[in-house]
Amino acid sequence: IFSPNSGNKEITWLMLEAGAETDVVNSVGRTAAQMAAFVGQHDCVTVINNFFPRERLDYYTKPQGLDKEPKLPVKLAGPLHKIITTTNMHPVKIVLLVKENPLLAEAEALQKCYRVLDLICEKCMKQKDMNEVLAMKMHYISCIFQKCITFLKEREDKLDGFIKSLLKGRDKDGFPVYQEKLIRESIRKFPYCEATLLQQLVRSIAPVEI
Repeated sequence: IFSPNSGNKEITWLMLEAGAETDVVNSVGRTAAQMAAFVGQHDCVTVINNFFPRERLDYYTKPQGLDKEPKLPVKLAGPLHKIITTTNMHPVKIVLLVKENPLLAEAEALQKCYRVLDLICEKCMKQKDMNEVLAMKMHYISCIFQKCITFLKEREDKLDGFIKSLLKGRDKDGFPVYQEKLIRESIRKFPYCEATLLQQLVRSIAPVEI
């Protein structure tokens, strides 16, 4: 276990990359993230909750079981890992990260990526120490990838069209309705209805009109 109580995000990240365990508890039964939250170091909590070891993604770059081919081509692992570990979850930021990498910005590549994200999401929910935050994040990015595929296949302006749709404001007040609907749709499609995080989100969003 490690202590993120000092509030240094960079050191927290370095320790995570060096193999620090995030699910080990201390003498009072708290994990590193819980201790950081307890003392108000929310930046460190964000770093811990967004951390996803590269080895866990590389697992999908090797054929498993009876598979003849890996679920994720090796060339996509790096670009996908960059998106998985980003702490900026704005949909435009995620689409820009896709757009900046020619290997990712193709329908076939994104299809493979979102399927792997769905598998990771499932694993996060079914493992002994359930990680609802990471599961929801993987699902959310998967939903954005699927929408990217739609724009790549159906729109002449492709991902630029997606970004414009996300940024376009409603005439009367400039509110980005399309963006709001996309986020709500991703929450609605989260496949694990029993998740506490999902129920909290639904309770917060349901009474709020777009």
